[in-house]
Amino acid sequence: MTQTQKGIIFVAIGAICFSAKAIFIKLAYAQYDVDDITLLTLRFGYALPIFILIAFWRYRKGALSLHTIDKRDFGYIAILSMLGYYWASWFDFKGLQYISAGLERIILFIYPTLVVLFSRLFLKTRISKSALIALGVTYFGVMIIAAEPRIFESENFAKGGAFILVSAVTYSLYLVFGGELIKKYGSINFNSISMILSSLYVLIHFNLFSDVELKNVANGVHFYGILLAIVSTVIPTFMVMEGIKLLGANRGSIVASIGPVSTIILAYIFLGEVLSLQEIIGSTLVLAGVLMIGRK
Repeated sequence: MTQTQKGIIFVAIGAICFSAKAIFIKLAYAQYDVDDITLLTLRFGYALPIFILIAFWRYRKGALSLHTIDKRDFGYIAILSMLGYYWASWFDFKGLQYISAGLERIILFIYPTLVVLFSRLFLKTRISKSALIALGVTYFGVMIIAAEPRIFESENFAKGGAFILVSAVTYSLYLVFGGELIKKYGSINFNSISMILSSLYVLIHFNLFSDVELKNVANGVHFYGILLAIVSTVIPTFMVMEGIKLLGANRGSIVASIGPVSTIILAYIFLGEVLSLQEIIGSTLVLAGVLMIGRK
C-alpha cells in the first residue's frame, strides 16, 4: 500500500468518525432526557485522560515541553482552544437539539469557505478568482437548502441553524489563527494541549452552571459520551492528522469532503432522516464549492 493510499484511508475514516458525532448526539437526545452541556462534559471528560497520556508520552520522548512554549503563544493557544473546541463544540451540541444531523453537517461544512474569508479579512491573504467562484457556489447551495419549505416546519430551525453557524465561525477562527502555532510547535503537540485546555473549559462550565449529578446520569448517556470521546474525538483527531501528513493539506481536505455525505447516509440509516431533492441539490453545490476550495 502506497503512502497516498494510506493517507486517503486515514483521512476518510477520520472524517466518517467525526461525522458520526452528530448521529451519537441525536440518538442520545432522542433516547434520554439529557442536556447539551452534560453530554458535552461526558465527551470531553472521557477524552481528557487520553489526551493527558498522549501529552505525557510526548513529554517523555522529549517532543513536548511547556518550557519551550513562549508565554504569549501559550496565551494564544488558550484562547484558540476556547474558540475551536469548547465554544465550537458547545454551539454544535446546542444546535443539534433543533435541526437534523444532515443539515447540521451541511451548515458546519461551510467552514473551509469561512477560513478563506477570514484569512482575507484578518491576515490580508489574497482571494483568487477561482476561490471567489467556489465561495459563490457554496453559498448558492446553502441558499437553495434554506429555501426548502419543509425546513421551516420546525419553529426552532432558525435558532438551531444559528447555533451551528456560530460553531462553524468559531472553528474557522481557530484554524485561521492556529496555523502558525501548529507550524511552530507541531500538530500533535498543539492538538494535545488544545484538547486538554478545551476539556478543562468544558468541565469548569459544567461545574459552574449545571446542577446535574453525573453519577445519576443514565448509563446509556455515559455510553454515548464514551462513543463521542473515543470514536468521534480521539481516533479521528489523530487519523486525520496522520492522513494530512501523508497527503498534504490540499488533498487531505478534498478527501475529508466525504464527511457530510457520510453524515447524511448515517442519518438515513440510524435516524430515519431523508433529504428532499432540493436539499440534495443544495448539498451537492456546497460540497462542490468546498472541493474547489480544497483543490485550490
